[in-house]
Amino acid sequence: MTNDIGRKASELKRQGDRLGAETMHNPWTERLARLGYLAKGVVYAVIGVLALQVAIGSGGKTTDTHGALATLAQGTWGKALLAVVAVGLVGYVLWRVVQAWMDPDGKGTGAKGLVVRAGYLISAGIYSALAVAAFRLVLGTGGAGSHGDQSAQSWTARLMEKPFGQALVAVVGLVIAGMGGWQIYKAWKEKFRRKLRLDELRPQQAEWAVRISKLGILARGLVFVLMGLFLVQAALTANPRRAHGLDGALESLASQPYGAVLLGLTAAGLVAYAVYMAVEARYRRFLGA
Repeated sequence: MTNDIGRKASELKRQGDRLGAETMHNPWTERLARLGYLAKGVVYAVIGVLALQVAIGSGGKTTDTHGALATLAQGTWGKALLAVVAVGLVGYVLWRVVQAWMDPDGKGTGAKGLVVRAGYLISAGIYSALAVAAFRLVLGTGGAGSHGDQSAQSWTARLMEKPFGQALVAVVGLVIAGMGGWQIYKAWKEKFRRKLRLDELRPQQAEWAVRISKLGILARGLVFVLMGLFLVQAALTANPRRAHGLDGALESLASQPYGAVLLGLTAAGLVAYAVYMAVEARYRRFLGA
């Protein structure tokens, strides 16, 4: 009986490995992943441009990823562009699942590797919700859903109602801040370089690609740190209204001394992050290539 179970488990593992290998080497997996990085870049470009307009006093607004989708849906070709972005987001979700399951980046099965791969699954869940919101806007079956501060305060309040809710909110905040800190470290050490085929660019082009990518990852990391700290503050004060999303983090920068400068630099950094996504879409190494 035990031997039969062992054989069945081994056979299931072989079938899973075979299916995973086919998925990894399917050219459509790579194409969808590249489209996914590009779609993610479009979303961050919208966020950055709108915030930059606020900083220079020419309109605009601070918003988050869901708000960026609603902005994209406007205009003559808005829904057509949004449909492409929605498909791209699905591709990004697929790639995140592949990263978590098949580990093409070689993160391994140690504690650190498993944490990173779990992060890929969380990212897949977040962008799945974003893709659904995009499709709803394209089909006209609803808006982009609650977003920004409203969403952050809503789930924070619900979590605080649970046993040890404040502690859980604090943990989530520390995790998000830690993710931001890791992005800042990754940018500072230029760890992203190893995933890019920079040898296909001329030296000067490669240098500029690295500089812009570095600025973009730093800016996004800073925003994540701010969002995490807001959650920790909400937990310490038992006040869900202290929680802020991406738009609230940008607004907090604007409210500081020299806020327009701080917001402008961060907004430019988010546009730079969009450029980094475009660079990844074109030059990223996939599946051990």
